[in-house]
Amino acid sequence: MELIREMLSYPFLVRAFAGGILVSLCAALLGVTLVLRRYSMIGDGLSHVSFGALSVAVAAGWSPLPVSIPVVILAAFFLLRITESGKMKSDAAIAMISASALAIGIVVTSLTTGMTTDVSSYMFGSILAMSRTDVWLSAAVSAVVLGLYVFCYHRIFAVTFDESFAKAAGVKVSLYNVLIAVLTAVTIVLGMRMMGAMLISSLILFPALTSMRIFKSFRGVVWSSGILAVVCFCIGMTASYAFSTPAGASVVLVDLAAFLLFCLVRAASLRIRKK
Repeated sequence: MELIREMLSYPFLVRAFAGGILVSLCAALLGVTLVLRRYSMIGDGLSHVSFGALSVAVAAGWSPLPVSIPVVILAAFFLLRITESGKMKSDAAIAMISASALAIGIVVTSLTTGMTTDVSSYMFGSILAMSRTDVWLSAAVSAVVLGLYVFCYHRIFAVTFDESFAKAAGVKVSLYNVLIAVLTAVTIVLGMRMMGAMLISSLILFPALTSMRIFKSFRGVVWSSGILAVVCFCIGMTASYAFSTPAGASVVLVDLAAFLLFCLVRAASLRIRKK
């Protein structure tokens, strides 16, 4: 308790906790749908797009956030269009855009400002980068994501597992696809401030994959993913402060530990059932 009280005495850590919890919750809920639809690496692709956009913004002397968000949203739309048309598989499209955007960001950075503190914090994450504006944006996105899963749960379920059935049932599949893509894009941009472009996709992947080790129902996975994401983030941030380790990497290692723990629990439960 003394450690937590000491951490919360720093305003930048309070912002980091508030923003990080909200972003982790959004990423986890959206991640369930993305993982089940085999779009799990979209977070990695969009984070690289965001890095390319912010490199250009920093080089031009613009504010990174207003530039990154629309660019990443457009990239999400582009990925959605490519995969829906069937001209390219989703993993190939994500890999192509990811590599291209990362290359643009690296070249622009090397030719202009070099690896400045701003660019480095987006690449590897920094708890100092989370501003009040980021926290308020995270709160707004969280409200929309939570509202989507609470009030449109059955539609999200249908779109996740069977788009053809959802269309036949009168669900506006394209609208929900666009909404999920936009929310994912904004969540990625906000999460990069703390986790960095290299690690932000873990917030999408780990909670869903970990929950699926034990829970089999969509509702159970959604609930478990949200709770796991928040708990793992808080533990990771506390460990980062206590041991002076990078925040993003600490959160990922806690996520990994939770995944391994759930795998052990599943293996133990299967052995008990066999007996």
